[in-house]
Amino acid sequence: MNICVFLSAADLDERYTRPAREFAKLLGKGGHTLVWGGSDVGLMKVVADGVQEAGGRLVGVSVQFLSAKARPGVDEMVVARDLAERKKLLLEKADAVVIMVGGTGTLDEATEILELKKHGHTDKPVVLLNTAGFYDGLKEQFRRMEDEGFLPRPLTDLVFFAEEPVGALAYLEESRGVE
Repeated sequence: MNICVFLSAADLDERYTRPAREFAKLLGKGGHTLVWGGSDVGLMKVVADGVQEAGGRLVGVSVQFLSAKARPGVDEMVVARDLAERKKLLLEKADAVVIMVGGTGTLDEATEILELKKHGHTDKPVVLLNTAGFYDGLKEQFRRMEDEGFLPRPLTDLVFFAEEPVGALAYLEESRGVE
């Protein structure tokens, strides 16, 4: 399965890198392909290293203004013109999506896939990996949106919240019928 991971390129502490590394190893050992922003810095590097070390494939989708930070030696690397094209390519290459900790770029990518799901333009499973409670506030906001009628579909149809990496991958494999 090609699993797109939206995440930060920032250097983060162990409470975020440990679960990211764990997820990456599970992904690689499971024979899955990481589809990600292609950067060889920060948390993106941690995940790419883990997947590659565990025998998984790497498919990067960088963007022109960040191409100097692109990871060398991957199975496939595409360089998009701009962020909009990058998001489109990431989603086209993915069978499923995992949202890890990140900043505004990660949030932008997350809301894009959820908006596509909300309107029925994709049925790809989406997991929000809530490492160290990072997305507790967002989870509460999504529930409020649902409770107050802003979501035309149940929140559980749009995204699965996982607290641990093993639960995130198990949900994706079950959703896609992978054994």
